[in-house]
Order: sequence, then structure tokens, then C-alpha cells
Amino acid sequence: MTLILKNEEIAPNIFEIVVENYRLAQKLQPGHFVIVMAEEDGERIPLTAADFDAEAGTLTLVVMAVGTSTKKLVRLKAGDALFALMGPLGHPSEIKEYDGMVVMVAGGVGTAPVYPIAKALSNFGNHIVTIQGARNKDLLFWQDKLAPISDEYIITTDDGSEGRKALVTEPLRELLEDKQKTISCVYMIGPAVMMKFCAETVAPFGVKGIASLNSMMIDGTGMCGVCRVQIGNETKFTCVDGPEFDAGAVRWDVLLSRQKMYCNEEQRSHRQYLESIAKE
Repeated sequence: MTLILKNEEIAPNIFEIVVENYRLAQKLQPGHFVIVMAEEDGERIPLTAADFDAEAGTLTLVVMAVGTSTKKLVRLKAGDALFALMGPLGHPSEIKEYDGMVVMVAGGVGTAPVYPIAKALSNFGNHIVTIQGARNKDLLFWQDKLAPISDEYIITTDDGSEGRKALVTEPLRELLEDKQKTISCVYMIGPAVMMKFCAETVAPFGVKGIASLNSMMIDGTGMCGVCRVQIGNETKFTCVDGPEFDAGAVRWDVLLSRQKMYCNEEQRSHRQYLESIAKE
């Protein structure tokens, strides 16, 4: 049984959920993801581990409640149990010492999976520059976690309500253009469209770009093929070959198109769910 220890709304419709699972917490590494089921007949939700403590046996998940399954998940309270929690899945991030700086670009809820990777890279002695972006200041979270592990910390908001009024690509380009800085790697985690433009920003500079993809997924073990992505001329599966890929090789047009395939079904399911809870 996976017990929920904490469920707190940390930004509008963004929830921090801490669960207890000793076996899983001891095996997790930065970059791994898990599959969560809130109920027996519910959807299998892939979530990248946002934090974990092997000694305490806890795992932290950050969930944006946007559809039926995520809204069911965030309604669970401390003391409730998840129906299932499976993992660790995927390949962990490569944690090593780079010759130059490592730039971590966190967009929206992508802040959560950026944190354990940035922390591990910082602990390895790397110079970490973090760019955290959101639509407005209300959607920012975990600044208190990211700032201490970052040698340079930049916040951008679309409306200028906190930090710079800019997209994350603007300070990213400035860093890459600065001849006084040597950047060895750029991690990008957030909405697919954000990662696409980050990849395009990085490409002319010949810097290694790594994107953690959030493809649609069912089983998480490579059997269903739903999470397939085009990496260059090859078809890969996000669950077993990723979730991290060379950002410059990702066929972003294909990924963005596949993410829209079931919009009508998702909207219909959400309407039915809202109608059902309105009757409670």
C-alpha cells in the first residue's frame, strides 16, 4: 500500500503530493518516472519523480490538475492510499561533471522534475544556471528549492509579474551568446512547445541539449507503443528509451501533433466527470 502523507496545493491547480513507499524511494534516481493510479479502474498517469528520500522512504510528486484522472488524483487526502504506484521507470539522468556550466530550463510544472536533476548535478560540482518560467507569478513554485542549488537563478514570467517579462528562451539565448561563459549542456523540461523553442535556440551554438519528453503513455514498459516519438529518422519509445532525448533530434512537429490526438475524448471525459461530482 502506498500511503499519502501530504497533499498540498502549491499554486493554482498544482499539487505537491508526498507518498510513502520505501522500496521505490530507495531505487529512484533523478530523471526516473513512475506510473500512478488513483483508483482501480482509473488511468495510468506517468509522473517524473520530483523528489525522493531513501532514508525516510518517501517520494514527492507534483501534479497539475487539468483532466479527469489528475483531478481524481489530487482529490485524495493525507491518510488515503493510491491504488498503485509503479517504478522506477525509464532511464535516469546522466549525472557527471561537465567542463562548463549546465543550464536548467524549467517551464511551468516542469520545475518539479528539473529540481532533482539540478540538485544532483550541483552536488557533483557543476556550475548550475537555472531559468524558471511561468505565465505569471502565481504559477511559480519551489523557488526556495531551486535558488539554493543554483549558482545563477533567473525567473521569467510572460506578464512580468515576477522576474523578467520574457520567455525562457530570451535569457537562454543571452547566456549562449555570452562569450565569457562556457555552457556544456542545456536541460529543458516543460510544455512541449517550450522545449521545441529551447531546442531551436540551442541548436546554432552546438551545445548539447537534453529534453525530458511528456508523451502520452499507457503501460510504461514499451509494450503498447502509445508513447512513440521520432528521434531523427528513428522511432523510439519514451518509456523505455527515454524520457530524456537529444533535444535537437526530436521531431517536435510529430510530438505536438500526437499530443492533440485525443483532445475530443479528453474533453468529453472531463465534462462527464464534472457532471458526476456536481451530483455528489
